[in-house]
Amino acid sequence: MRLFRLLKIASVASRFGLDEMVLEHEPSGRLVRLANALQFWRDLSAPRAERLRLALESLGPIFVKFGQVLSTRRDLMPADIADELAKLQDRVPPFPSELALREIEKAYGRPASEVFAEFDPTPIASASIAQVHFARLREEDGGHDVAVKILRPNMLSVIEHDLALMDSLAMLLEKLWSDGKRLKPREVVAEFAKYLRDELDLMREAANASQLRRNFTDSKLLIVPEVHWDFCTSTVMVMERMQGVPISQTERLRREGIDLSKLSAAGVEIFFTQVFRDGFFHADMHPGNIFVAADGRYIALDFGIVGTLTDSDKNYLAQNFLAFFRRDYKRVAEAHIESGWAPKDTRVDEFEAAIRAVCEPIFDRPLKDISFGKVLLRLFQTSRRFNVEIQPQLVMLQKTLLNIEGLGRQLDPELDLWTTAKPFLERWMSEQVGWRGLLRTFKQEAPYLARTLPQLPRLVHHALSRPDPVSLQPQLDRLVAAQRQQNRWLAIIALLLALLVGTLYA
Repeated sequence: MRLFRLLKIASVASRFGLDEMVLEHEPSGRLVRLANALQFWRDLSAPRAERLRLALESLGPIFVKFGQVLSTRRDLMPADIADELAKLQDRVPPFPSELALREIEKAYGRPASEVFAEFDPTPIASASIAQVHFARLREEDGGHDVAVKILRPNMLSVIEHDLALMDSLAMLLEKLWSDGKRLKPREVVAEFAKYLRDELDLMREAANASQLRRNFTDSKLLIVPEVHWDFCTSTVMVMERMQGVPISQTERLRREGIDLSKLSAAGVEIFFTQVFRDGFFHADMHPGNIFVAADGRYIALDFGIVGTLTDSDKNYLAQNFLAFFRRDYKRVAEAHIESGWAPKDTRVDEFEAAIRAVCEPIFDRPLKDISFGKVLLRLFQTSRRFNVEIQPQLVMLQKTLLNIEGLGRQLDPELDLWTTAKPFLERWMSEQVGWRGLLRTFKQEAPYLARTLPQLPRLVHHALSRPDPVSLQPQLDRLVAAQRQQNRWLAIIALLLALLVGTLYA
């Protein structure tokens, strides 16, 4: 079976001229052109990016999803290919209702008629990984209207089969293509495989939805459906059925009295709240996954892909955004080196000059016309020259930011993303470096200090009494560093106590 699949891939690649795309600039390029002349039956007049998109669509849903992932890797893909691959739609025919009912019985050990009071056998949405049906829980289970997401049958074997072929093709590309080592196709396939396997576990998606819902409890901006955990398995996920208007239907939203300008600004605030407050963001916010409630709040759907950021990531991003829009390119360069993403020996002045060269043209336009996503993209492209390793979580963030920008400007063409985002970023930065940040850090470190301070004399005695002198110095260095850190905290505690006492007796 694998041989037949490989032959089909080779046939499709030949039909759409993918071999020419990869090897036309190689030393063997003349041989490729000669082979093309002999293959007079194929039409290669269409642009290369369009041919690549059509080829992926011909190979099926897993390759379509791979193309969608590639479209987000604008740090690797040429702009024309990334733009064309972004047109790929994850739409496939639904699988038969009989199979859906069989999967439900397999998940619960009883038929759907015993699990749900009502179950609509006609799916309301279908994609390459799963499809969704509407249903209603039985009265003893609450009687709620729900959406039931069912994984396509036998998906794991199909996916593993195609992933193995992708890995083999990527290995060939690395060997035959001069750009292979730089673009690391096997690493890209491995990243895609991880993302795809995550989507196959609907319990993981349910956990993502639950976390996002908790982060936005009582929010006036965003609604996240409730997960009905008693009915969730790795192959079936049941959540609250949401009522709303698809955000792409702007005329209908206007008719229903929704303020599109306000809605656009709310989308930006939701995004920056997820990124900088929570470090946990919905990473697949295209229009198909967003509805609008009657009260004007966003409704988020489909939680298979989320991104996470560490405190270090958030600090890096906030510093870069603020420095960019202040045109402080030196600070941008320094932030890269301080974060460890650029090599320590990188010359700040050279990196600064390169960043200035690509970003200054952006700022010749009005602020409302500046694209955050394009700023990040230019940063990625420049960073590659300086051996900066692009972090996967930032690639996902950039993709999400491009989605948010496109959506926001579709709702409100005059959206000034910077005016909307800048106060949020400045407030977040002040909370990180001001007295609020100091108190929060102290609260986080207090348990560690309470545990380690009493142990310090014993640790010093243990280190000094060890017979092995070779291992002594590193331990002493660590102890000295720990002592200095604790001394700083003790000084801060003493200062806070002094201020408190002074306030009480003033």
